[in-house]
Amino acid sequence: MARVAVIMKVLPNSVEITPQQLLEKIKEVLPSEYQIMDSGEEPIAFGLKALKIIISMPEETEGGTEKLEELIKSIDIVEEVEVEAVHRL
Repeated sequence: MARVAVIMKVLPNSVEITPQQLLEKIKEVLPSEYQIMDSGEEPIAFGLKALKIIISMPEETEGGTEKLEELIKSIDIVEEVEVEAVHRL
């Protein structure tokens, strides 16, 4: 089965939330067929830092990245999720 890498930017709903806290929460909600390949942080403004994350998922997922975006948006400390790119692995 082919896989794709989804590059996302996840913004917290508060400057007190660290990218590491976001990453831990995302790990808790991801189904087993999704794997975190890499993560980092990106300064936004006024102390706010976004989590940049690369997630591997099955290419044939119905709805594309919509399910993944909804899972991450459902986390209570997440303000916004932006898919920056999708690449076939």
